[in-house]
Amino acid sequence: MRLDWVRMPTQPRADDAPVLSRRALNRALLERQLLLRRVAMPAEEAIGHLVALQAQNPYDPYYGLWSRLDDFQARELADLLLERRVVRATSMMRTTIHLLTADDWLALRPVLQIVSERGFYTGSPFGRNLKGLDIDDVLRVGRTLLEVRPRTAAELRTHLSEQWPDRDPSSLAYAVRYLLPLVQTTPRGVWGRSGQPILATPETWLRRSVGTETDPTDMILRYLRAFGPASVMDIQTWCWLTKLGPIVEGLRPQLRTFRDEAGRELFDVPDGPLPDPETPAPPRFLPVYDNIVLSHKDRSRILGDRPTWLITDAQVNDAFGGGSVLIDGFVSAGWRVLLDTKRGIAALRILPVRALTSDERAAVEDESLRLLAFAVPDAASTEVRFEDLATGSRIP
Repeated sequence: MRLDWVRMPTQPRADDAPVLSRRALNRALLERQLLLRRVAMPAEEAIGHLVALQAQNPYDPYYGLWSRLDDFQARELADLLLERRVVRATSMMRTTIHLLTADDWLALRPVLQIVSERGFYTGSPFGRNLKGLDIDDVLRVGRTLLEVRPRTAAELRTHLSEQWPDRDPSSLAYAVRYLLPLVQTTPRGVWGRSGQPILATPETWLRRSVGTETDPTDMILRYLRAFGPASVMDIQTWCWLTKLGPIVEGLRPQLRTFRDEAGRELFDVPDGPLPDPETPAPPRFLPVYDNIVLSHKDRSRILGDRPTWLITDAQVNDAFGGGSVLIDGFVSAGWRVLLDTKRGIAALRILPVRALTSDERAAVEDESLRLLAFAVPDAASTEVRFEDLATGSRIP
């Protein structure tokens, strides 16, 4: 078995830290993200291990868990949402919607409050639109409205604009959405059901309040278990907290250190798995915003060699309209489901970003058919199409 690192004495000098190749980092990431092989694990436990799943698209977490868990059924996650054991929370990592266990959301939301504040005041036009207004007053009114009952953003706009008629209604509602800890209520996000986003406070939805601890130490360690080894900039890219260097430095005595091929220092928990870089990695389908693709400053460990891609940056959104396909562990294609409801046909469109071998294509096709069986179980027929993004023609 070949390894791309050699164990060094405890606490090596930074320059002496073992070097991990891109492929070694890729396999470590896949192992920790439950993507080297499907695992037998309850969905709630998997969500906790992964810390949080991107959930802007309501069904994305279902596809993310399907690719990771053995015999995952959509009903399992739907029940967790309906039982309020997991929540779809607004303004979390990178100020986006994430799916977390209820316990994790209550603990992590105060840690990320500063990210929400920065996103509102400097990362969006909404804070600038409300310049000179006492935002605490807006939040007080918004909280009172939501304590009466959960409400849509449109309802918040209407009520808040009555109080501040000379201010932009959307900015008033976004102040509440960014700065108060809120979740989206079901049936939003429940498989097979639809519902507009309706916002609720933790007190009304969970009968509990968020915590008060803002120390990110535990969150950093959990990130390393699920995404490491990683640099300080990688951690900050994932959560959007800044100035984490001193905190990671304080953790150094209990962490392992490595370097990547560019010489960047990487930190890791002592028991973080480092599989053989040549461990086979079967094809895996990821939703469009899966955190594995977005949670490192240097994304080459999952994107591979972008210069070898057959598409331009302008074509990426078209290729990844449904999500991305990992082939040999790296993003190598985009995918999207096409439905012909009149004829009951479900097709999976595969858009490679690099040339695929015949064995790779066969493996992707097998996994595609399994995905269609999960996503569209009632389809009268299914098919898999490999298409050239530039021409739209099928690849023979």
